[in-house]
Amino acid sequence: MNIGEVAQATGLPAKTIRYYEDISLVTPARARNGYRDYADADVHRLAFIQRARSLGFSIDECRQLLSLYNDKDRESADVKELALGKIEEVNRKIDELRALRATLETLADHCHGDSRPDCPILEEIAGGLAQ
Repeated sequence: MNIGEVAQATGLPAKTIRYYEDISLVTPARARNGYRDYADADVHRLAFIQRARSLGFSIDECRQLLSLYNDKDRESADVKELALGKIEEVNRKIDELRALRATLETLADHCHGDSRPDCPILEEIAGGLAQ
């Protein structure tokens, strides 16, 4: 299967597929003409990576998940540990976004939003900058 067919089958751009090859997440065979020749297993691996990435897993975490997926002697506790770590990370990001929203709401509430030039939003942003 060529890269275009794999891109269509997985929904991944060809550039991303080549990147995953560059970082050794997938290693397609090479045809006699030098073109990449993807097997069904490669397509499955790429789809696995795509799904893991859509769940927020990093490239390194995808490597771990692939390793666990391919290890028939794995312990599900190891997989669960990765998932729980990802949940903690997501919760931290949610907390950070809530705090960011609260700050922006406060700034917007204190801005008159009229024709005057003074603006507490810009003053807050510039507060840490040397003038």
